[in-house]
Amino acid sequence: MAITDWPATERPREKLLERGADSLSDAELLAIFLRTGVPGKTAVDLARDLLNRFGGLRPLLEADRDGFCEARGLGEAKFVQLQATLEISRRHLMTALRRGDALTSPDATRRYLAARLRGEGREVFACLFLDNRHRVLAYEELFFGTVDGASVHPREVVKRTLSHNAAALILAHNHPSGVAEPSRADEHITGRLKEALALIDVRVLDHLIIGDGEITSLAERGLL
Repeated sequence: MAITDWPATERPREKLLERGADSLSDAELLAIFLRTGVPGKTAVDLARDLLNRFGGLRPLLEADRDGFCEARGLGEAKFVQLQATLEISRRHLMTALRRGDALTSPDATRRYLAARLRGEGREVFACLFLDNRHRVLAYEELFFGTVDGASVHPREVVKRTLSHNAAALILAHNHPSGVAEPSRADEHITGRLKEALALIDVRVLDHLIIGDGEITSLAERGLL
C-alpha cells in the first residue's frame, strides 16, 4: 500500500505537521528525507531496511560516501543532500552557542562539539576560542591523528590563540574508541597547554573528551 493510501494521522509528513518532529520514529524521519521509496517498497519500508543495514540512524548518518551510495535507494545525490543537512545542523548549533557564553551554556557547548567530533575515525584535537566575556570567537580543528592519538603542539595553539585575540579557550578532542575516559597523555597535554597559555594571560576553561555516548570534562574531574 502506498503511503498516500495510509490514514492521514499515520503519514510521516502529516504526523510531523500535526504532532511535531519529535513524535516520529527514526524510520519515519528518514522516510521524509528519502521522499520516495523503491519498486515494491514505500519510503518507510525502505527507511526500515536502511536502518537495519547500517545498524541504526547514527551509523547511517556517519557512513562514508562509498558505503552510503552503494545502498539501495540512496546514491550520490542523497549523500550530498545529507551532508548539507548535517552542516546546516552544525551551523545552527554554533549560532545558538554564539548567542550566549560558553560557561553559562555548557549544554550548547557540548552539543556543538559532539556534532563536530563524534564519529570521527581518528583523533581530532580542536579549540573553541573565546573572548574576555567567554563568547565564542571561532572553532578550529588543529591536530589530527590516528585512533591511538594526536600530536598536539602548544606553540601552534598559542599562535592561533593570538591570531584570534582570544582571552580563554575550551579544548576538545574525540576518542574514536568511544570511551571518554581521559588518559595520562590527555592530562599531560592539558597541563602543558595550560602553562603555555598562562604565559600570555589566556585561561584554559575546560578540556572536553568526546566519546560515543558521553562527554567527559577534565574541569569537572578536577584535572585542570
